[in-house]
Amino acid sequence: MTWNWQQNNWPNFSWDQSQLIAFEHSFLQSAGIKIGVSKHLPDIDRRNLSIELLSYDAVDSSAIEGEYLDRWSVQSSIQRQLGLATDRRRSTPAEAGIAAMMIDLYSNLAKPLTEQVVLDWHRLLMNGRTDIVGVGRYRTDTEPMQIVSGAIYAPKVHYEAPPSSRVPAEMTQFIDWFSRTGPEGSHPLPAVTRAGIAHLWFECIHPFEDGNGRIGRAIAEKALAQGLASPVITGMASTLLKYRKEYYAQLEGASRTLEVSNWMTWFAEKAVQAQARTLEQIEFLLAKTKIFDRLRDKLNDRQEKVLLRMFAEGPDGFKGGLSAANYITITGAPTATVTRDLTGLVQLGALTRTGDRKSTRYHLRLP
Repeated sequence: MTWNWQQNNWPNFSWDQSQLIAFEHSFLQSAGIKIGVSKHLPDIDRRNLSIELLSYDAVDSSAIEGEYLDRWSVQSSIQRQLGLATDRRRSTPAEAGIAAMMIDLYSNLAKPLTEQVVLDWHRLLMNGRTDIVGVGRYRTDTEPMQIVSGAIYAPKVHYEAPPSSRVPAEMTQFIDWFSRTGPEGSHPLPAVTRAGIAHLWFECIHPFEDGNGRIGRAIAEKALAQGLASPVITGMASTLLKYRKEYYAQLEGASRTLEVSNWMTWFAEKAVQAQARTLEQIEFLLAKTKIFDRLRDKLNDRQEKVLLRMFAEGPDGFKGGLSAANYITITGAPTATVTRDLTGLVQLGALTRTGDRKSTRYHLRLP
């Protein structure tokens, strides 16, 4: 088996740029709409949107690797590290670590990618890990770095990375390329194109003992943000998680060749989808603002608490809709009060009702 880094022309990737033109245009167009729409959000909602995007990205990027974190704990950790009020729920070392990495990414989107940045991200990401020898430094083990699945007696090698002795030089070359291809660099590339190559190249080097996928996706986010007039988070991880099997298959296929048009078109399509998802979240927050403006002084404390809780679930809302039992759990109100409150929210146009009796569910009525 010959991997791309073993080929004579490594790391000179090639691809059909004409296949990416429409995706690049859609990405920039959606970004312009997203930036324009977000300007109509109150400052507090704009800040909350950023925190929400960071927490979703952190949790979903970890889930791609099979590590499942609590989104509320990650979000609380992000708020705490930004010096904002929080519910003070406890975060695990892993949750606090990836929260810190995402804050650093978000706070420095426009700044150059350096070796120190990448090493710092790894140090933050490996927070609390005692099983990793090289925290905050490139791998040094002389054993092959392989991605393997299957039984021990019949393993399937999906990829083998360059030996550790090559990693420092490979990373120096990669970081230099990232600098040269940025908007202010000597050989600028379009945002989606640059992000697609950057993510693939970093994963091929696989410079760390663990955490390569999460750091690689953070680098892709940085590349996408730097290609926009106003750097913002795209939220790629949620979309990649949705297509997790395809994602791994695409990376594996691209690791065997330097002609990566298939990977680039797949990645570009997912970047546009991620952009659309983020725009949906912004429009969702705008709808929230409109609903609360319209219902100002018309809601009791219980109703307001429940609406805020429903909006906190995001555009997809409560799975299956809000039930009377959910309402009781959130507010502690007796059944008769719950019935009056929910009927009132429907009459006010805040909720819609579906089903009957025990199957009755309530959903946000968004403008």
